[in-house]
Amino acid sequence: MSNELVKRRELSFQLFELLDTNALCERERFSEHNRETFDAVMDIAEKIATEKFATHNAKADANEPTFDGEKVTMIPEVQEAFDAYVESGLIAGRFDFDEGGMQLPETIMTACAGYFMAANPSSTGYPFLTVAAANVIRNFASEDLKNAFMPRMLTGEFTGTMALTEPHAGSSLADIHTSAKKHADGNYRIKGNKIYISGGDHELSDNIVHLVLAKIQGAPAGVKGISLFAVPKFRLDDAGNPAKRNDVSLAGLIHKMGYRGTTSTALSFGEKEDCHGYLIGEEHQGLRYMFLMMNEARLGVGFGAAMIGYSGYQYSLEYAKERTQGRVAPNNKPTDAPATIIQHGDVKRMLLAQKSYVEGGMALCFYAARLVDDAHTLVDESAKKQASELLDLLTPIVKAWPSEFGPKANDLAIQVLGGSGYTREYPVEQCWRDNRLNPIHEGTNGIQALDLLTRKLWQANGAGLALLQGRMQQDFEAVTGQVSKQLIAKLQPYLQKMQGLIPGLGASLQSEQQAVLLANATCFMNIFGQIVMSWMWIRQANIAEVSLATLADRKEENQQDVDFYNGKIQAAKYFVHWELPLVQRDITLLIDMDDSCSDMQADWF
Repeated sequence: MSNELVKRRELSFQLFELLDTNALCERERFSEHNRETFDAVMDIAEKIATEKFATHNAKADANEPTFDGEKVTMIPEVQEAFDAYVESGLIAGRFDFDEGGMQLPETIMTACAGYFMAANPSSTGYPFLTVAAANVIRNFASEDLKNAFMPRMLTGEFTGTMALTEPHAGSSLADIHTSAKKHADGNYRIKGNKIYISGGDHELSDNIVHLVLAKIQGAPAGVKGISLFAVPKFRLDDAGNPAKRNDVSLAGLIHKMGYRGTTSTALSFGEKEDCHGYLIGEEHQGLRYMFLMMNEARLGVGFGAAMIGYSGYQYSLEYAKERTQGRVAPNNKPTDAPATIIQHGDVKRMLLAQKSYVEGGMALCFYAARLVDDAHTLVDESAKKQASELLDLLTPIVKAWPSEFGPKANDLAIQVLGGSGYTREYPVEQCWRDNRLNPIHEGTNGIQALDLLTRKLWQANGAGLALLQGRMQQDFEAVTGQVSKQLIAKLQPYLQKMQGLIPGLGASLQSEQQAVLLANATCFMNIFGQIVMSWMWIRQANIAEVSLATLADRKEENQQDVDFYNGKIQAAKYFVHWELPLVQRDITLLIDMDDSCSDMQADWF
């Protein structure tokens, strides 16, 4: 099988043909970069991911971290991979030059992340969580806290986590019990328990900085009373070095279906009443601060799901090209040579579905990454605001759509391999196990559906929705390819039906039908997601058609490009013809305000 984790041709298409990422170099923040530096940093990411991460993916899955009551032990290859990532400078890739960073666009850093997620999502978790935690500290902490923690997080000497979830509360952050009491030294003493904290304990770094949500005594009830604290595993001495162990203890490791190389921990804070925590920003603003990390994480979850799906797809594709079984008409006589299974129609169907899910998911996530770059670096304030509003609207889809369809792609990859796919001798079953986490963490997909329907759709008086409709219309008007025009015609009736639904949904949210609608929130998420994904595929198909036209007289010398573009067009056709029409069920359920779920009683199960 190929050692290429992510096809560079695919990344080149997504970044430079579909998004014109080169144009970012014209912006002041990225003016010292060019296509060569972008390619060079992706080369570094590909090399480290291939040589240091991919090589122990299966081994880390088979040999989970262990805890002997005092320290966590894991296979040495994880440390080697972490050190290589740190030494490359990628951990600070997004940060400013004067902070020791590379000042790279989010779009390029997302491409780099693709290599690591395809190679080994478990070991990738440690640096990725650290970057997200450092960014929260960068944006909201005092200068003293920044100076204490951020530089060493960007060099990998310290790592970071987000400690939100509590055993009794799950995703309901309003119900957390972890408390913070102000002490005479001006800092706080933290007391409580957190669970499912990824990277919560290990020996990879000199210190671990936990970002902990807690309620200061006397705080308002619910989410309005949540504050955010930096709680290090080791307190720092006067020179800023890790010294005395803080009152943070590992209660145990959690054993998971997948992502087994990333420690998942239950942590206890303040068992000895001496857990020092340092307030980030203002009191009672913790959830707002943490949402920066959570929203980053949601974009990362979606992209990770797409890339794990992509990894399984690539393996099943190569397997299907090599595995012979049966014969295909008209060459189906016993004396005919067996066919490779990729020639069978049903295998083509499963591979096309995978391709449409994973390459569509990649396109969506790269589009979101570009919106992050626009929101941060456009000169025009109105345009920056629009980028933020559109990103806010799309974030639930970016998280949930790939994490719904990435595991479906992995399921199909197993099916393509048949009995072999069900064994641990082949990597596709691990892809599915790893990917199955993504619909769950960083807000379950059901929570994303509620967020979309009750908040994001109406935010800023529907500004995000208006922007989305405008962007789609702008793209459709620019389409010149005949197939792409036909796909737009297929999409338009569903787009009109969704637009027709929205006013009624708004009214239902304010009426006695609210409970029925909320029970059916996933229906709207399905409709919205499939329409957005159809748009993503039409964007890809049109670029492919335009590019094919330029190669018309030079097909033989550019056969690989011709094949690539034809594959894009066919996957777009598959998605719009096969997947999009499935939302008619959801449209009908919403029109009828179906009460099958809302009216079901617990005692009837």
